[in-house]
Amino acid sequence: MQTDELFIQRCFQLALMGAGHVSPNPMVGAVITAEGKIIGEGYHMQYGQAHAEVNAVNSVRDKELLSRATVYVSLEPCSHYGKTPPCAELLVKNKIKKCVIANFDPNPKVAGRGIQMLKDAGIEVQCGVLQEQGRFLNRRFFCFQEKKRPYIILKLAQSADGYMDINTGSGEHSDYWITNDALKVFVHKMRAENDAFFAGFNTVKNDNCRLNVRHVEGRNPLRITYDRDLSLAKTLNFFDCSQPTVIFNNKQTKTVNQNLRYIKTEDTVNYIEEILQHLYGMGVSSLVVEGGKKTAEYLLNRNLWDEACILTGNTMFNKGIKTPVIATRKKASTSRVSDNRIDVYYNDNAF
Repeated sequence: MQTDELFIQRCFQLALMGAGHVSPNPMVGAVITAEGKIIGEGYHMQYGQAHAEVNAVNSVRDKELLSRATVYVSLEPCSHYGKTPPCAELLVKNKIKKCVIANFDPNPKVAGRGIQMLKDAGIEVQCGVLQEQGRFLNRRFFCFQEKKRPYIILKLAQSADGYMDINTGSGEHSDYWITNDALKVFVHKMRAENDAFFAGFNTVKNDNCRLNVRHVEGRNPLRITYDRDLSLAKTLNFFDCSQPTVIFNNKQTKTVNQNLRYIKTEDTVNYIEEILQHLYGMGVSSLVVEGGKKTAEYLLNRNLWDEACILTGNTMFNKGIKTPVIATRKKASTSRVSDNRIDVYYNDNAF
C-alpha cells in the first residue's frame, strides 16, 4: 500500500469514531504530516461542533510545520459557512502545502468549491485516493445527497429454519424472542448509529417496542410507524414521549409536543415513498426498517433498500411466516454471536 493510501486509511479509522454523533453530516477524519511523520490528527466528533480539519490543525504543537505539511482528509474540505466556518479557508490561512482527499463532496453547498478554494490559493490537491472505501464509509451520507432519501437498512430476525414470525395469520400472538441476549447489544448499537427506526403497525401493537438505546451508549433514534387510522393504543411505549417519535397516518397532522408528532400522508398505496420524502425533508439520512414481511417485501419488490441485516437465532419454529429472500450478489459478511448468526447484504446498486 502506498504512503498516501496508508494515511487515508488512518483518516477512515478516525472518521469512524464519530459514528452515531455527527449525522446528518458525514463522518470525516483528518491527518496532518510533515516530512513523512504524523504531526496532527482529528475527526468530526459531534454535529454542530468543530470539523475534522479544525481538530487536526489544533492538535499540531508546532504550527510553523503547517506551511510544509500535507493534510490528508477523507472528504473534501467544506467551503461554506454553516454551524462552523469553512475548513478549506482554515487550510488556506495556515498555508498548507498539499491536500490529499479520498472523496469529492456531493453536497451542493460544497461540490468542488472546497477543492477549488485550495487550488486558487496555490495548494496542491490530489483527490480520489481510496474513494470506493470512502464512499462505503459514508454510504448513508452519499445516499442522502445523491438519491434524495435516507439510506435504508432492512433488519429482519428469523428462526434457524427461516421463519420470521411464528404467527400464521390466525390472529394469535405469542410472546417470544428469536435471537439471544448478546445480539441485543448489536441491535442497540444499530439504533445509536442510525437516525431513525421504522417499526410496522403490528410490531408496535404486539411487541410494545421502545426502540431506544439501553445496552450501549448513544443517542436514541427517531421512532417511526404508520398507523393508518390512528388505532394504536396510546398506552403503548411508542407514545411515552421519551424520545422523538413520528406517527404517519391518513387522518391528521398534529404536534403534541417536541417528542411526538403526527404527519398525514395522502397516498394509501405508496405511503412508504411518501414517508421517505418527509424523512428526507427532515434531514434523516439513515432509516432502519423493522417491519413485518409485508413491509419488507414492499421495499424489496420496489428496490427501495440499500442494506439488509438478517439475524438468525437457534430456535426452530417449524411453521409460520417465511423470511423474504434477499436477492443480491453483494453478501458482505457473516458473523456469529454465541449460537446466533448475523448476515449482512448490500443492494447491487448501493454505493
